Amino acid sequence: MFKKGEKVMYPAHGIGVIDEIEQKTIVGKKRLFYIIRILENGVTVMTPVDNVDKVGLRGLSDKKEINKALKILRQEVSLSLNENWNRRQKGYFNKIKTGFLFDVAEVYRDLYLLQMEKELSFGERKMMDNARFLIVSEIAEAKGIEVKKAEKIVEKAVC
Repeated sequence: MFKKGEKVMYPAHGIGVIDEIEQKTIVGKKRLFYIIRILENGVTVMTPVDNVDKVGLRGLSDKKEINKALKILRQEVSLSLNENWNRRQKGYFNKIKTGFLFDVAEVYRDLYLLQMEKELSFGERKMMDNARFLIVSEIAEAKGIEVKKAEKIVEKAVC
């Protein structure tokens, strides 16, 4: 269970802070909820405490996990250019939705490599930008560095 004031990673939205843990009655049932403020845009998200695993809410990665994600970014993989962009995008979306840093790193790496082979669709570019944002913000937070420095670390890893 997370504590008030703790920073968490909310899949596809980024880093948030647990502002409150409140009991609410919804449809006649009392449940505990995390009230999470997303740092990037100030949006507030309410997530049932007993639903954390389902939505992929997790604590921030430690330095060891960050290093493993950077290793994933450095991996060279062969991509199937014959696969339909819509199918690829659905797979990428599902990976980002898991909230796992390693899945997000794979999405960013694959799209980064794909853009070197062909022009990305609008959806793929947007997905790549989102994956990059999620990785960079988590690296910056985990390492206690500025976002610009984290961006350079990510760029160095994929180049």
